[in-house]
Amino acid sequence: MTENTPHPTRQSSRQPDGTDGQLSLLHGFGAAKLPQTDPERARILPIAHVVLDAQLPHLDRFFDYSVPAAMDAEAQPGVRVKVRFAGREHAGFLAERVAEASTTATLLPLGKVVSPLRVLTPEILALATSVAARSVGTVSDVLRSAVPPRMARVEAEFVLPATAVPEPVPGPTPSEPEPARPREVPGPPATGTFQRYVNGPAYLQHLAAGESPRAVLTSLGGYGSRAWTEELTDAVAATVASGRGAVVVVPDQRDLARVEAVLVARLGAPAVARLTGEDGATPRYRNFLRVLQGTATVAVGTRSAAYAPVRNLGLVCLWDDGDDQHVEQRAPYQHIRDVVLLRAEHEGAGILLSSFARSTEAQRLVDTGWARAIQADRTEVRRASPRVVHAADAFQMERDPHAAQARIPHAAWAAAQAGLKKGPVLLQVARTGFSPAVACDRCRHPARCSVCAGPLAQTGRNAPLACRWCGRPDNHWACSACGGTRVRATVAGATRTAEELGRAFPGVPVISSAGEHIVDTVLDVPAVVVATSGAEPVAAEGYAAVILLDGNAMLSRETLRAGEDALRRWFSAAILARPSTSGGTVVITGDDDVAVGHLVRWDPAGAASRELVERQELGLPPAVRYAVLTGTREALVHFLEGMDLEGAARVVGPAPVPPDVRREAMLAVRAALPPRGIGKAMPSTDALAGQGSHRVLLFFPYRTAAGITRQLRARRAALSARRTGDPVHIRLDALDVL
Repeated sequence: MTENTPHPTRQSSRQPDGTDGQLSLLHGFGAAKLPQTDPERARILPIAHVVLDAQLPHLDRFFDYSVPAAMDAEAQPGVRVKVRFAGREHAGFLAERVAEASTTATLLPLGKVVSPLRVLTPEILALATSVAARSVGTVSDVLRSAVPPRMARVEAEFVLPATAVPEPVPGPTPSEPEPARPREVPGPPATGTFQRYVNGPAYLQHLAAGESPRAVLTSLGGYGSRAWTEELTDAVAATVASGRGAVVVVPDQRDLARVEAVLVARLGAPAVARLTGEDGATPRYRNFLRVLQGTATVAVGTRSAAYAPVRNLGLVCLWDDGDDQHVEQRAPYQHIRDVVLLRAEHEGAGILLSSFARSTEAQRLVDTGWARAIQADRTEVRRASPRVVHAADAFQMERDPHAAQARIPHAAWAAAQAGLKKGPVLLQVARTGFSPAVACDRCRHPARCSVCAGPLAQTGRNAPLACRWCGRPDNHWACSACGGTRVRATVAGATRTAEELGRAFPGVPVISSAGEHIVDTVLDVPAVVVATSGAEPVAAEGYAAVILLDGNAMLSRETLRAGEDALRRWFSAAILARPSTSGGTVVITGDDDVAVGHLVRWDPAGAASRELVERQELGLPPAVRYAVLTGTREALVHFLEGMDLEGAARVVGPAPVPPDVRREAMLAVRAALPPRGIGKAMPSTDALAGQGSHRVLLFFPYRTAAGITRQLRARRAALSARRTGDPVHIRLDALDVL
């Protein structure tokens, strides 16, 4: 392994008994106690490089241990081990075995081989190293997401006990059973879901021929036999037909259930392994081992599936890369899009980024020529997409002058009434709940909690006010600005919208899909479906009409990506409507003619291209990369003093962090904190959540990104080893800061 960052050197220290040992790198602990007798080492490759399961940045490196002869057979690269470090037992992975140590100090022997299964493959270790370098994290943090926790009972299904080992015969060993042959899969069909796209058939042909094409697909398949799940399955089937494996990553459980069902129907259950933490530790580990040993050739799941050790990987598919659920919630907070791109590059695999609305990051890949665009021509777009009506354009404003002020304008009511005669109607709203935000009825000042200053909300028409942050009820609220005691809703949630529509359309079923109550599918009968973004059910024959409410609320979010995210949510809901040739209609509310215009023209590629050009002119992501450094003002100044950024990066700050941002980050990190383990040093909550009082932003171009990230890692490791000053939290390319 090439070390990209400087680390404390390993030195020889004299022990009380006169022997030498590795100097402890953990302050507060004495030097490791060496065994009285050094066990006999293995004759071949007697030195093991071990990756410790440690969160301290200055321990992000390989450590040398001797391999006892008794462990020679089991101590193979990729196995879990236990070792002594700083006087304590630590877990880790044996990364590789070498002939000579990198230090002259006396080495401690490996303590224990936890399991003979080689769960960490060289490819995944190389990927974790690249992800850690790009995200300014540690390899052990990435491996915590890549390799699931060990389940001994599950391993018993894959490893024969020692007493049952048969006589040696030519062929695979018991610890590495011969992989089951995947079922024969026919090649891609002559006509399929890719036929309607420019470059689509050629992409499948390259995959079937054993090549590794890279593409960005703008999908038109919202439901039915030509849905996006069928498109991904066509690409996977072409890859499997060439004798290779594939990985499919989706953002949530609903998408996972849909695409898994299609993959299993096409390839068979033995060939498909589902990887998601929601299933629990035991099923996840069992499926992980199925992939590891080759009995499953296709891995499908959420974020962790990106690291699935698929043999002979030929394709990596990522669905809806713009969804923020693809961001890892623990350090180093890597985006799975970056992970799959790195993996495709490392292993020479093909890649397919597919979505209804193209992200600016995907557009950048197309503009640079790294990937090819797969999209329909205008004739096919007009045939497959619904008719989109802007409720606040000049024509509609002439007919309804109050359309801009009404939450549900006349055009939306008319479309809903006409649609209910032919089938279900979908209404997309911005917020869940009844009244998620309220204000003083007299002066319109936002209602805040008297304890924590959090926003107050109502869960029902006659429900008391309660804080959305701390949950405290406030039965005697009074406005801090004018003293008023009456409130009004500033935002109507899904529950209130469903209640109002139930009164407007008596006798029509009203279905709410939001919050903890999410509906997956609805029947093809007249019904009003109210759903928040991302929770829209799928109608078997498509919706007769789709009404996109709260457009201004989505566009007015205080984030750089407000317009991009709003378009992604609109396209994802609008594609569920029937095509215009079947009478499908979409009504959009919103004042931004530019953003709404892209939906009216059904031009997601043009929207992404326009947005990327504007970001390039302003020097904002993803045209450039950026790092967020959070901590106390003194700690940030001290951190930057040790870096050479002259001309390489644009520095913004230090600036105070808004109190509400700090509080929400604190709540999020507490929910994501891992449990304490043996030998794990738990960093402070401030260090994890970025709860310092100030923040610095570093903007730098891609050509200098490798050097900047190396400096950031080196500086953080050096300060971690010295334990000087307050911690500085680092995040790369964060989505929730700008």
